Amino acid sequence: MQVTETLNEGLKRGYTITVTAAELEAKVQEKLLEAQPEVEIKGFRKGKVPLAILRKQFGPRLLGDAMQDAIDGAMKDHFEKTGDRPALQPEVKMVNGEEWKEGTDVVVEMSYENLPPIPAFDAAKIKLDKLVVKADDKAVDEALANLAEGAKSFEDRKKGAKAKDGDQVVIDFKGSVDGELFEGGSAEDYPLVLGSNSFIPGFEAQLVGAKAGDEVSVNVSFPENYGAAHLAGKAAVFACTVKAVKEPKASEIDDELAKKYGAEDLAALKAQVASRLEAEYAGASRAVLKRALLDQLDEMVKFDLPSKLVEAEAGQIAHQLWHEEHPEEHGHNHAHIEPTDEHKKLAERRVRLGLVLAEVGKTAEVTVTDAEMTQAVLAAARQYPGQERQFFEFVQKNPQMQQQLRAPVFEDKVIDHIVGQAKVTEKEVSKEKLQKAVEALDEM
Repeated sequence: MQVTETLNEGLKRGYTITVTAAELEAKVQEKLLEAQPEVEIKGFRKGKVPLAILRKQFGPRLLGDAMQDAIDGAMKDHFEKTGDRPALQPEVKMVNGEEWKEGTDVVVEMSYENLPPIPAFDAAKIKLDKLVVKADDKAVDEALANLAEGAKSFEDRKKGAKAKDGDQVVIDFKGSVDGELFEGGSAEDYPLVLGSNSFIPGFEAQLVGAKAGDEVSVNVSFPENYGAAHLAGKAAVFACTVKAVKEPKASEIDDELAKKYGAEDLAALKAQVASRLEAEYAGASRAVLKRALLDQLDEMVKFDLPSKLVEAEAGQIAHQLWHEEHPEEHGHNHAHIEPTDEHKKLAERRVRLGLVLAEVGKTAEVTVTDAEMTQAVLAAARQYPGQERQFFEFVQKNPQMQQQLRAPVFEDKVIDHIVGQAKVTEKEVSKEKLQKAVEALDEM
């Protein structure tokens, strides 16, 4: 078996792998001898079938297996000897594949882009600001007011009072299209908060000013992208009977409110709110810190990038952004999406940083523990309430999904490792300043 270099230009590599006819025949013979003890053919005892008959019956399949094994073995030996790490799966094609005849040498061309060596960098030279926000009394009071708003009740307005935005109207309604009632378009004693935008656009506004006992015909049109195709874009009339008009009454911020949210008393609820706010601030602060770190790494560490890897990443970015702009398209039955220069620039950054973080993690021997992986799976499973068990089983059987869940955990641990060596200065800032820093992340 011979491996001959045909290309060594930058990160591009090319080789010709030659498996001689004699080597291939030896592989086939080896497989025949390996299979012989287990083969049963009518007229022969198990394990006593002559090799000539085995070759006649199984030869073509074994020849293909032997060829694949020989090429795979040659590639494995090559990567072990050279230390090369292909950026993507190597492209392998057989020379004169359709014209190849048994008894002749097998010649294969292999090409790939090698992962580049990653230059070392001094993490101690990285300077980062860690924004710290305290949950002050004002922020806690605002959060408590929101909780009280969420726990508000509704009380009947005075007889004859007109409904206002924010009021709750209790209605019976029957919806019809072209004079025909449609399924799911009727209800009784339905509590609807005006201004909540929970009904079809324009529905709630037509009930503003109504009084208990009023009969109101609400004329609306279903949106073009409405979930029920038979109603999408159709004009509809809802015959509504207003049975009650109620005004909102916010809950008092007291021990009773605290108990509604599972706290022992108001003091305990305040402590919980403060803790939750500071956890939210810490999460936002970490996002800002992480972006600053990645920006500095992107500037500090320069090296050639595998073009194919950048192209693949740019294509994925373009595809993802296109689907975000066209949410109605769920499949891939659309025209080719050509990546822009902006997509390619973002792809270069992602590939560079991905390779840097992978190298740092490898050097520092960063690993994701079973416990951390379990937590990642549990967090992802919460997105599928009622289907957690099926999700767990899916993850267990899907290595690609496991890697998808493991990758962000690994990245965060590598980030922590680098931050631990960097010069980090804590800066206490206002909630508003932290919010502006977070908003700026989306603008970059």
